[in-house]
Amino acid sequence: MILPIVAYGDPVLKKKAKPIDKDYPKLEELISNMWDTMYNAYGVGLAAPQVGVPIRLFVIDAAPFAEDDDLSASEKEYLKGFKKVFINAQIIEETGDEWAFSEGCLSIPDVREDIFRKPEVTIEYQDENFETKKETFTGLAARVVQHEYDHTEGILFTEKISSLKKRLINGRLKKISSGKIKVDYKMRFPSAKKGR
Repeated sequence: MILPIVAYGDPVLKKKAKPIDKDYPKLEELISNMWDTMYNAYGVGLAAPQVGVPIRLFVIDAAPFAEDDDLSASEKEYLKGFKKVFINAQIIEETGDEWAFSEGCLSIPDVREDIFRKPEVTIEYQDENFETKKETFTGLAARVVQHEYDHTEGILFTEKISSLKKRLINGRLKKISSGKIKVDYKMRFPSAKKGR
């Protein structure tokens, strides 16, 4: 089932998400709905807070990045098969020299900004079967993991830009929050006028 994606300005996006255990109600259904919602919106990642559920869960399918002609054949191959569920993730280490990449977010449609992140991340998490894993990701895979992980920490990518850039996009963010934007997927707007 496709769920509405929560728009910028909703308090759930600023909350630090809670860890869960395998008895979390209807978890399998939630994960399935999150995949449907993400694919419907042409996203590569989606965190539970983005569908209004403040738990430490996110899903990633980086296959669309495999189309990037700037990547090596091995990177393309790796991203093509990068489809994972992350539960209760904790970043252990981020290493390397930060690099910029234009990021966007399904909760903040039509806003893209260059965000600096470290190229390598080591993360411990549980998969959908609650098996604990510790993995290191690099390049675009690391970036998507960091972006979605931030959602479970209550951090949006717009918090990682300069205060000048923030001022420049402030009007657009207000419009997104109040639903004055055209999107081709279901969204829930925090300050939209009721009864529309």
